[in-house]
Amino acid sequence: MENERLSIFDDDRRPIGTATREDVHRLGHWHETFHCWFVGRQSGKDEIYIQLRSRMKKDYPDLLDITAAGHILSHETVLDGVREIEEELGIRVSPDELVPLGTIDYCVHRPSFIDKEIAHTFLYVFDGGFDRFTLHTDEVSGVYKAELAEFRKLWQESVAQLTVSGFETDASGNRFMMRATVGAERFVPHERSFYRQVIDRIYSKLY
Repeated sequence: MENERLSIFDDDRRPIGTATREDVHRLGHWHETFHCWFVGRQSGKDEIYIQLRSRMKKDYPDLLDITAAGHILSHETVLDGVREIEEELGIRVSPDELVPLGTIDYCVHRPSFIDKEIAHTFLYVFDGGFDRFTLHTDEVSGVYKAELAEFRKLWQESVAQLTVSGFETDASGNRFMMRATVGAERFVPHERSFYRQVIDRIYSKLY
């Protein structure tokens, strides 16, 4: 995976070639990713779905994250990124079912790791239940959902915690239904402005 080649861009987002995934994160090149957020409706309330990253992941293990996301390889188009949904969650989605939310740029700097993403972001209106998910457990170890309005409040800092419900899997694939109260520290440390942009764009499409 670290040898996958990604297209890279300068600070003006102009293409400048390709590099391995390892070098992209070591040297801090801008690169493209695919993000998809699932939103469904239950009892008259919109709910957003959140994945729990596997404890085996090299980056951000055991943290809550975007419903499905991944890198766009140098030979792929943006919409080829839809493969990530099936690879991670076992749900097949066609590109024409996605609602484009535009691109969102963000950076994360950590020792020996610089993540500078041009995130092509999409909404998927999900009408199923947790039984629809078949997880690739090397990537994802659980799926939770939360009320969209409360999720928004968390990132607007008007509440400190969020109630989530869903399931986690063990190494044998057994499922355990879960309910928890979490704060922002349980999520992958994207900037708060990133989460706010995503939520505002989701709201613009739903309402």
